[in-house]
Amino acid sequence: MEQMHDEFNVTYITFGGHVELEKYKFLYFAIMFTAYILILCSNSTIVCLIWIKKSLHEPMYVFIAALLLNSVVFSTNIYPKLLMDFLSERQITTHSLCRFQGIIYYSLTGSEFFLLASMAYDRYVSISKPLQYHTIMRKTTVTVLLVLAWLLPACQLVPSAVFSNNSQICSFTLNGIFCNNAISKLYCATPKTYYLMYGVFILFNTVFLPLLFIMFTYTKIFIICYRSCREVRKKAAQTCLPHLLVLISFTCLCSYDIIIARLEIDLSQNTRFIMTLQVVLYHPLFNPIVYGLKMKEISQHLRRLFCHRVLCVKTDVGSAVISFVIQVQRPDFSTV
Repeated sequence: MEQMHDEFNVTYITFGGHVELEKYKFLYFAIMFTAYILILCSNSTIVCLIWIKKSLHEPMYVFIAALLLNSVVFSTNIYPKLLMDFLSERQITTHSLCRFQGIIYYSLTGSEFFLLASMAYDRYVSISKPLQYHTIMRKTTVTVLLVLAWLLPACQLVPSAVFSNNSQICSFTLNGIFCNNAISKLYCATPKTYYLMYGVFILFNTVFLPLLFIMFTYTKIFIICYRSCREVRKKAAQTCLPHLLVLISFTCLCSYDIIIARLEIDLSQNTRFIMTLQVVLYHPLFNPIVYGLKMKEISQHLRRLFCHRVLCVKTDVGSAVISFVIQVQRPDFSTV
């Protein structure tokens, strides 16, 4: 049913991907709110740690901070609206806000692959050309790679934004819980050939090219490590394994959006709902866990930070208890 505000001519879109929302809305809200707070705290803690500690002011850690910051923005693009919808009577959004959310969603997804490709290049230079590392990976080089990682995916989505702005909507119920590729099914006349060609172009540039570069880079790294001493292999495993785990996790989750949303595979509403939640839930939490536990320098700083906090709390509690005991045992001479 068409939902149109006559006075302001605003088109509204209804999210139809929720499952038994009235029955489980408070459970959904509690789980996703807890997840969002954990995402913000865990990612922001490591980003601030890298920012504060001078020993972490290296290209590898700068790229990790950028990746975690990307996760924070990615989650903030999804979670606040999702949490409001869980508690609202009607799960709706405007067409313009839906387009904006979809563009940010795919722009940050593409940035993730470009950042992982930059990290792979950084590891390749570090392991294959250690003496030239600081000459190649200068501050300017890192800045250019970061700017390109965030700018290129966004620029490639400009034609999609123009197309959706000029297209007329015939259906007003989106089969999902936030705005993604499924919005294309709402338009009256979507040229299938154009849509598929443009989708393949975006997919090739933002996913396949970075993946091919990462695979080529890590293959070269593994060959170098195989021919090198045990110390080099240990260093490569410590620094490369977390990046590979993050890459595999993110690629598997993104394959859902590519296969299901793009190719229009028919799935039950429950399956779509569960898989969509996995896309926005697992990866933003997986990143800080992997880098916090597997990266030696970061894990050491985190242990010191939390141990210091626990020690301070114990010291404060101990001081308060001692002070209370002294006050209780001190005789009151004023009554004598």
